[in-house]
Amino acid sequence: MIRLLIADDHALMRGGLKQLFAQTADMQVVAEAASGAEVLEHLRQVTVDLLLLDLNMPGISGPDLIKRVKAHLHDLPILVLSMHDQPLIAARMLKAGASGYLTKDCTPDRLLAAVRKVAALGNYIDPDIAERMAFEATSTAQRPPHTLLSDREMEVFRLLTSGLGVNDIAAQLDISGKTVSTHKARLLEKLKLASMAELMRYAMQHDLLG
Repeated sequence: MIRLLIADDHALMRGGLKQLFAQTADMQVVAEAASGAEVLEHLRQVTVDLLLLDLNMPGISGPDLIKRVKAHLHDLPILVLSMHDQPLIAARMLKAGASGYLTKDCTPDRLLAAVRKVAALGNYIDPDIAERMAFEATSTAQRPPHTLLSDREMEVFRLLTSGLGVNDIAAQLDISGKTVSTHKARLLEKLKLASMAELMRYAMQHDLLG
């Protein structure tokens, strides 16, 4: 039996996933979380075989949450289930320690197959994203500027374009507002942008809206 912790801040999404897994003989949802803090709390209290993790949640999330989970439970398989289909974002989650990455528009059969493979300590990447990752790795075309951002800068980029202000981002990432402002200035410089309006346009052009 694969014991699952579902982490998603949308109750309807969690409910749909629980219903799917309830119809599957070899899977059981033993806990659910709506924030990064709840994920960490449940993992201290409940033994799970796989963390099914949404990318965007209140509080600590994304690569920061993955790294924190892996620091305490190094062998816990993590499968990211996200609305984002960009290869760059998938690659950053895998680099942070996730074993799989799947988009929310996948079929139920594909999700179940991914859960089984990742729970068995394998790796699984959405086939469409994997194909694009392979193409980009061999492409001689110039890479877009956002690929040069650090993990932390990309996380600040994502939160800025989701509508959060500097103080909100500081609270979510547990860093100072001054540090967030520094990351914001550096990422704008790397992207050769001068304002939040230009950053939002850039995010829309590259399908990177938080």
